[in-house]
Amino acid sequence: MTDVPRFRYHPDPVGTGEVITSDAPCRCCGRRQEFIYTGPVYAEEEVVDELCLPCIADGSAATLFEAEFTDFTDVPDDVPRPVLTEVLTRTPGFSGWQQEHWMFHCADAAAYLGKVGYAELQAFPEALEMVMEDSAPEQAELRVRSLRADGEATGYLFRCLHCGTHLAYADRS
Repeated sequence: MTDVPRFRYHPDPVGTGEVITSDAPCRCCGRRQEFIYTGPVYAEEEVVDELCLPCIADGSAATLFEAEFTDFTDVPDDVPRPVLTEVLTRTPGFSGWQQEHWMFHCADAAAYLGKVGYAELQAFPEALEMVMEDSAPEQAELRVRSLRADGEATGYLFRCLHCGTHLAYADRS
């Protein structure tokens, strides 16, 4: 079994489903690894796929393809540039229904934990509240109860690396 590099901001990319087992060679290094990244790649080249986790972790895939693995919106001013660079170029992203966005807390990027539904969100009241607040009051309850980790309405769960607060947002197909 190939060792999976440690990603501070995406601690379990295999568990979140953003990588799959494959014997395909990595497009960056040419080696066959046990796991290949299947999440988003934003690059000048039209299609960049079949990247191994070591090439993402060391930044060589981002450098070779001038690629990023996530997109940012609403980054707080107190998040240092090196944190943004690490998430953009050395951390596997995740796929969502609409435009994915990374969450931030305590002047740092939060760790992406995976897709969640209403049942899973109930274990994280602060994250559940965030999703509720993000909906029109008259639709909040219905919207949140319709979330499924593998459904057409999905939540995305994060955890602050400093204070442990859980964060979430939701989107629909």
